[in-house]
This record gives sequence, structure tokens and C-alpha cells, in this order.
Amino acid sequence: MANDDDTSYANALAELDAILSDLEAADVDVDRLAERVTRAAELITVCRERISAAQLRIDEVVGGLPGDED
Repeated sequence: MANDDDTSYANALAELDAILSDLEAADVDVDRLAERVTRAAELITVCRERISAAQLRIDEVVGGLPGDED
């Protein structure tokens, strides 16, 4: 398992997509099911954190722009 601190949003999303494909397969390995679902939950957390961080940066940039003075 990769260090989630270094996992980019795109990589986490790609891994989530792969997990989803595995889970949708007709021959899903039941023994690995809980492991895959746990990893998916971790990746969802990573994605949410990356989105929140991006939103904060966007808010800072937009907040620093001069406003309309009409």
C-alpha cells in the first residue's frame, strides 16, 4: 500500500476505479473483498482531503483578488 500522504488525487481516483472494476467482476475474490473495500474507503478519504485542500487554496486566491467596486 502506498503512503497516502504522497498519493495524488489522480492516482487515488485511478486506484478507486480499478477497485470498483474488481468488485464489479463476476468472479470477485470474496477473501479479498473486505481488504479492497477498506482500501477504497482510505482512497475516498484521500480524495476528499485533496479536494478540501484545493478548495482552501482557491478561496485564498479568489479572496486576494480585487473586488468589484461598482
